[in-house]
Amino acid sequence: MTPAPRPPWRLKLAPQGSGGALRRLARTCGLAAVGRLLLAPLPAGWREAVIAIGDSRVARMGFLGFSAGLPLLLVFSTLSVWLREAGIDRATVTMLSWAALAYSFKFVWAPLVDRLPLPVLGRLGRRRSWLAFAQGLVCLGLVWTAAFDPAVALPMTALGAVIIAFAAATQDVVIDAYRIEAAEPALQSLMSASYIAGYRVGMLVSGAGSLWLAALLDPGTGYDPAVWATVYRTMAAVMALGLITTLVIPEPERAPQTAEADDRSTADQLRFVGVIVLAAAAFLGGFVALDAPARGIAQGLHAAGTGEPLAQALAGALRLIGALAGAGVAASALIALGLASREHLRRTYIAPIADFFGRYGRLALLVLALIGSYRVADVAMGAIANVFYVDMGFTKEQIATYTKFWGLWATLLGGFLGGIVALRVGVMGALFIGAVLAALSNLLFAALAGHPGETLWLMIAIVGDNLSAGMASAAFVAYLSALTSVRFTAMQYALFSSLMTLLPKVLAGYGGSVVDTVGYASFFIGTAALGLPVLVLVALAARFAPPKSH
Repeated sequence: MTPAPRPPWRLKLAPQGSGGALRRLARTCGLAAVGRLLLAPLPAGWREAVIAIGDSRVARMGFLGFSAGLPLLLVFSTLSVWLREAGIDRATVTMLSWAALAYSFKFVWAPLVDRLPLPVLGRLGRRRSWLAFAQGLVCLGLVWTAAFDPAVALPMTALGAVIIAFAAATQDVVIDAYRIEAAEPALQSLMSASYIAGYRVGMLVSGAGSLWLAALLDPGTGYDPAVWATVYRTMAAVMALGLITTLVIPEPERAPQTAEADDRSTADQLRFVGVIVLAAAAFLGGFVALDAPARGIAQGLHAAGTGEPLAQALAGALRLIGALAGAGVAASALIALGLASREHLRRTYIAPIADFFGRYGRLALLVLALIGSYRVADVAMGAIANVFYVDMGFTKEQIATYTKFWGLWATLLGGFLGGIVALRVGVMGALFIGAVLAALSNLLFAALAGHPGETLWLMIAIVGDNLSAGMASAAFVAYLSALTSVRFTAMQYALFSSLMTLLPKVLAGYGGSVVDTVGYASFFIGTAALGLPVLVLVALAARFAPPKSH
């Protein structure tokens, strides 16, 4: 009979690493007695948990989290300020946020990252080689973006954003797998906490740090593309910290099921890569080809009495669905022609999905609907947030201070409170509270729209929004983790986290058009209303489809 696993608070500390080094240093300096005195009132399990914070593996995740958090705002938020200063209209700025959809489709290539060895870099090991590749590609994308002025070469800037987003999403896949393989389950909560802390610091650097640097370099003569080029090159240099971390950390031991998955040849893997590349090309080609028909549909719907924002949203949705359908048809045809193995497709994609539906049955659709819509209220307004601040008359220094610095600490506090709430009322209760607060916080932005230039209202809106977002995120991560099967951890978590952002990011792309039509106040009230159906889904999921043990 298999012995019961050790509870997560009973940590078995590894004798190696910086944790052991720190303890030896403490003994050398005569601090061990002080440490025993401070920890003596705590139960033994909690003493071990506190000491475990010094484990070197926990520290590594902080640096990797920094590397993961740095690129996000450079394609989603900070880039919006640059584009707005360059004179790009709001509708185009928010549509360019679709570059971040790479985070929503990372499940497509996640299995390839998990199994395909890289030439040359493969000497570093499976995880570290892909990390080095992704981090190097992020640096390349940042340098590429810095080389062009969006006011005169917007397509080149958009391409740079796509490169950054693709590389950053790939890095996320690898770091998730590295975290799981690098430490025993008992240490995973601390590994995740260290990763999230590093992630937020990375966002602080690329958000507040980049805006502060841009303000410092601003000659005061109006828009200067050289200022933003310097900012993005600086961020590329800072990204090197992640690459250095990758080169010095050890390669984790691979789990048996991961090693077993590599029984297919490299040629099989490369053929499947070919299918994905050609399907992606079909999607891009279809998306471009459907531009004119989508415009015609939008005009027709508007002429028939449909409001302009709704007409554009419906036409855009049809355009996206058509492009995705074309990519699906292309992939099916290539597999039917024998370019890739059907068995490979089944084991890579079908088996994890079948496992999920096998556990939840028809209720799986309810769970997926909740996952896909839970973040819609806050993400849908996120793409236009920085544009909103600029239009309200706030300076880059004010945006950096209030939205990035104080917002960061509010998010961390919200995450801490979200964890406490989850312990007190359960994951589903915390999920419901987080959804309520996320929707209500958007009303603070509607109030801010009536007080342009007033920093007190900016502080209230930003702190309230980030506090609620932190609570909602903490509860939602716990929910997604509870849904994931240990047999398909990487693929299922990538799929859930991709679905989580897909609908909100698509809707965010139309934010500029909606604001142009109805104004900021009505837009934020509308995004708050988007959170109301989520409350119903949380209540239904809590009653009929709570997370099941697996």
